[in-house]
Amino acid sequence: MRIVIGEGSCGIAAGASKIRSAIENLLCKGENLSIGTTGCIGMCFLEPIVDIYEGKKLLKRLVKVGEKDAKAIVDAVRTGDFSGVDYITISAEDEQFLEKQTRIALRHCGIIDPTSIEDYCAFGGYGAFEKTIKTMTPEEVIEEIKISGLAGRGGAGFPTWFKWNAAKNSRTEGKKYLICNADEGDPGAFMDRAVIESDPHGLIEGMLIGAYAIGAAEMTVYVRAEYPLAIKHLEEAIKQAKNHNLLGENILGTDFSCEMSIKAGAGAFVCGEETALIESLEGRRGMPRLKPPFPAQSGYMGEPSNINNVETFANVPWIIEKGGAAFAAMGTENSKGTKVFALTGKIKKGGLVEIPMGKTLREVIFEIGGGIREGKKIKAVQLGGPSGGCIPAELLDTVIDYNALAQTGAIMGSGGMVVMDESTCMVGMAKFFLDFTANESCGKCVHCRIGTKRMQEILTRIVKGEGRKGDVELLEELCEAVKEGSLCGLGQTAPNPVLTTIRYFRNEYDAHINEKRCPAKECSALLTYSVDAKKCVGCTLCARKCPAKAISGEIKKPHFINQAICIKCGQCEKSCRFGAISVR
Repeated sequence: MRIVIGEGSCGIAAGASKIRSAIENLLCKGENLSIGTTGCIGMCFLEPIVDIYEGKKLLKRLVKVGEKDAKAIVDAVRTGDFSGVDYITISAEDEQFLEKQTRIALRHCGIIDPTSIEDYCAFGGYGAFEKTIKTMTPEEVIEEIKISGLAGRGGAGFPTWFKWNAAKNSRTEGKKYLICNADEGDPGAFMDRAVIESDPHGLIEGMLIGAYAIGAAEMTVYVRAEYPLAIKHLEEAIKQAKNHNLLGENILGTDFSCEMSIKAGAGAFVCGEETALIESLEGRRGMPRLKPPFPAQSGYMGEPSNINNVETFANVPWIIEKGGAAFAAMGTENSKGTKVFALTGKIKKGGLVEIPMGKTLREVIFEIGGGIREGKKIKAVQLGGPSGGCIPAELLDTVIDYNALAQTGAIMGSGGMVVMDESTCMVGMAKFFLDFTANESCGKCVHCRIGTKRMQEILTRIVKGEGRKGDVELLEELCEAVKEGSLCGLGQTAPNPVLTTIRYFRNEYDAHINEKRCPAKECSALLTYSVDAKKCVGCTLCARKCPAKAISGEIKKPHFINQAICIKCGQCEKSCRFGAISVR
């Protein structure tokens, strides 16, 4: 038997490494059981996760495991009696989180050992690449990708085959380059990180197929330095691939040669835009270039280059193995295959979700994600990160495809899906994303550099209760100017969170500006905490919890909040057991 511990970033953060050490200390030499590691299977809400395998068969999945559970786990594996770990065995309800998904890009995540090329090959790894270079021409590879309908999963949804074909047909006396954009900067998005941490060889294989198709001799993965585990696993995978003649000269005895390297980026959001990424790769400040020429004609070092993101490449080996038609059979007419989402926010079951295009937002949030925490109502879902938009609850039956989401004012983006409940202030949410984009603007375009800053200032005034008549109209005017006048996608899409919150939640803007009131009771500057004398029993708990010492009163008598020194932290409301604190 084999004990496998999920040690992706989420698992490690939850304590998986400590559990691994505790189990290792209980094992004896010569025992007929071993301990292994894997990446994130996507059920981040259940970490740490420990799986018990017999061969390739999963016998038991244990969740929310603690160090104290180590002995019970080892005893269960030794005896084959798992009744002693029933209390940490995954429930049938939670198992549906995976059962309702269709996993292609994530097919190996949480199953294989990401540090072992032998484990990857045992699951058919590199078979699609070998098929490619030994039995297919570059034209046939691109045709299969065309049949699949695979669109770039980085946000724009541009046809992958078209970019590959353009790079292939570009003539050069130098080298062609294949670049993976792993500069995943959206708040709440962690799909690319999880794939690299959990299945680095899957990325390498997808890139090798792409490099063969366009004739690239060098491949680079541009990954943000904030992903140290992903970089570590990818470095190890590159070494292993070289040792198995899957990288380097005359790969697998053919005349195809290709090298691979990693570039750790400094974390600039704008470097997710392909030309800004190229600037950074070349050692300059990440700022977008004017297009044309497009990277397929003149990219890295002025040579033909192709750029796709991690998820796009992760789909490629499956498409070559199963056929483009099999991939195209999933999804909608305009959006083929599956899409990975990072499900976060006020959701019961947060983690990585991969579903066929065409599912509705409601299905993902309620059937897979389990609905909203604490029995609250859903208010909106933010798709596409800072470049996306907020879709209200009444549009949850919108299908997930590029066209349908665009009609709501949002975008697919790289796959961040942030769920908000009734306690979320939509004006505050718009401000959160504008804070981000204003700070991340590279400053090259005046409209983006100045326009996002002005929008940020207006939204800050509104949430502070200093909004003015005409602010909403001014925001809309600035949004249109920034969209029209910006060079790259950062500026062109930065207004989306503002425009969609105005479109669907105009009443909240009006309440903030005209009534100096936050309907969600989230903007502290607009809140007033007071004591209901009829309900207050004078227990003094609120006074003891108040960090500002703003509450006074005698024991067993109604208390009073001094508004002049109240910092509106809400501790009094949280601590009161009698519902005597009112908020307005």
